[in-house]
Amino acid sequence: MKKNTLGTSGIEVSCLGLGTMTYGEQNTETEAYAQMDCAIDYGVNLIDTAEMYPVPPKQETFTRTEQIIGNWIQNRKCRHKIVLATKVVGPTVESRAMGSYIRDGKNHLSRKNIKSALEGSLNRLKTETIDIYQIHWPDRIVNIFGQQGFTPPEKTETENVAIPDTLETLENLRKDGKIRAYGVSNETPWGVMRYLSFAEKNGCEKVVSIQNPYNLLNRTFESGLAEISFRESVGLLAYSPLAFGMLTGKYLDGKKPARARLTLFSRFQRYQNQNAVKATREYVRLAKEHNMIPAQLALAFARTRPFMASVLLGATSVNQLETNLASAEIELSEEVQQGIEEIHSRIPNPCP
Repeated sequence: MKKNTLGTSGIEVSCLGLGTMTYGEQNTETEAYAQMDCAIDYGVNLIDTAEMYPVPPKQETFTRTEQIIGNWIQNRKCRHKIVLATKVVGPTVESRAMGSYIRDGKNHLSRKNIKSALEGSLNRLKTETIDIYQIHWPDRIVNIFGQQGFTPPEKTETENVAIPDTLETLENLRKDGKIRAYGVSNETPWGVMRYLSFAEKNGCEKVVSIQNPYNLLNRTFESGLAEISFRESVGLLAYSPLAFGMLTGKYLDGKKPARARLTLFSRFQRYQNQNAVKATREYVRLAKEHNMIPAQLALAFARTRPFMASVLLGATSVNQLETNLASAEIELSEEVQQGIEEIHSRIPNPCP
């Protein structure tokens, strides 16, 4: 499987990575082991997780995904085969909704909190070093997780930790050997440029990755962030490349497959609006016209973008995972690419 280098870090990640937010909720530990074994066999080396996982987040499952992955690493003795990425929770509305069980609800990205979160992840993952340590979301009010439009905060964000302070903490952890490189997630163009600017002025390493949503229903990354990603070598680790499974076509015509994410969890409405269904139907039609599996068309498109470092696959079965992994060998014809752009021009970004 093709690998891409993240910035100047020297870290090479497989063009398809394994997302793990179902482990401990939709997937048992045994099922998770089978998925990770399968991914490694296909040539995947990037495994992405977070202290918050599984999703939906709740107190009784907090950190369970990291524990499962750590047990697998210890059992398989395979740490040397993988690039391990995890994340520290931020303090926005999403974290407040979780309650006070994460560091007593005081989740600002301070030196103390980041160090505490990292030590917890290292222990659970049974490793001495995290390859890519990511800020799960910013320590400020931003329009993320499908929220449209920016609403300035009503009062000064005095408790928020400034980006330079967060970056300084990450850089010190890198120098201490606790992490090899660091990245951001759910960030904006302004935020990424602040990280890059401070790193340049103060001799820090640059962020090497940004983990944001990217799929045929949400290509907003292309406006602003794509140029930064390409020119500054901040590779995109794309999450939700199948839009929570919508782009497989399995939810069309009101279908609710057993064990599927949108069947189990009503809170996930981001990819289910009227235009999303309309666009999905068009992409599924295009795939079938060219004798392609809809999921593989969507994944091949994401994988071949010039700013892409790795497309993070999520699955609830090994069969699904194998279908998705096979997309690594698919190249889209000029006719298919033109078809994608034609649909996009008519129904652009229905799920930003």
